[in-house]
Amino acid sequence: MKAEHKGLRTWIEIDTKAVRANYRTFRKIIPKKVSMLGVVKSNAYGHSIVEYSRELEKLGIDMLAVDSLVEALVIRNSGIKTPVLVLGYTLPEMFTKALRKNIHLTISSIDGLKTFLKTPLANIIPIHLKVDTGMHRQGFLLSELKKVLKIIAAEKINVAGLYTHFASAKDPNERVFTKGQIAEFETWRSALCLAGFTPMAHASATGGSLYFNEAHYDMVRIGAGLYGFWPYGKNFFTKPVLSWKTIVSEIKGIPDGACVGYDFTYKAKKATRIAVCPIGYWHGYPRVLSNNSEVLVRGKRAKVLGRVSMDMIVIDITNIPHVKIGDEVVLIGQSGKEEISANEIAERADTSAYEILTCLNPLMKRIYK
Repeated sequence: MKAEHKGLRTWIEIDTKAVRANYRTFRKIIPKKVSMLGVVKSNAYGHSIVEYSRELEKLGIDMLAVDSLVEALVIRNSGIKTPVLVLGYTLPEMFTKALRKNIHLTISSIDGLKTFLKTPLANIIPIHLKVDTGMHRQGFLLSELKKVLKIIAAEKINVAGLYTHFASAKDPNERVFTKGQIAEFETWRSALCLAGFTPMAHASATGGSLYFNEAHYDMVRIGAGLYGFWPYGKNFFTKPVLSWKTIVSEIKGIPDGACVGYDFTYKAKKATRIAVCPIGYWHGYPRVLSNNSEVLVRGKRAKVLGRVSMDMIVIDITNIPHVKIGDEVVLIGQSGKEEISANEIAERADTSAYEILTCLNPLMKRIYK
């Protein structure tokens, strides 16, 4: 076991070379005049919000984005100076904290805008107006455009940004809908410019930055692409940054007909050599993977047998020779020529790689290599 893994039963490794390569890939894709925002919300998609933000700051990222002011303050209190945008809802009592820490906030509704204006020094806090062009989550509707313009003009608000979010830009087969969203966003952008505002416009996330050059605007927001997992189809552009590993903690042989785990969901059809690994659904390995997944041991695939428990899984090592206690087990990542991706785990669990990665327990140590 390597020195940095001593004392650990499970850990996550972050490949900083892959981080740099992914960053450079997107810098080449977008024009030089376009800024890049790195999305580090939800504990940097499971990669560690502080450490990942530091890596991006070293590389020269122009802005970071988080979901909440709590996340933004974690970044600020760690010494990171890069501008930060809060994408999600901010509680009114937290507005002044944003001012003190130079954090940009999202305002996305008429009620939210009116509440924000009651805050002392509201006209100093930089805000980004989020507009709903068809995804129908956060955002002002086009029918509210005139009302929004009237309010922000009267109050002389510091409108630092204007943005929207595409519902299906990652799917190149859904171009018509995204084109419609772009057209509606252009209406907002033109109206604000005519009213004398010059907000930074941003609309594209990873998918949009690749497939809709006309929607690069002043800045693009890159999340999944920087982490090297892909929201749609096969990844030809970037390299996965994260690996998740554990160890073999126990080995034994069980006879033909023996059952494994809770509720007898797996019954051995022959004498089987099994190993226990000290991770489970508490760590972020979904219970739905019971009898429905594989891990890597010594460069070979080993099936998960029986129920995924809260803190343990059992794997079949019958056909993998020389396995011993303490051996490394790869849950996500590479071993030899074999690889298990977050997307593979997600497909088996009938979910997305986003959910798999963001649900990785934040107490597990992240090792930046």
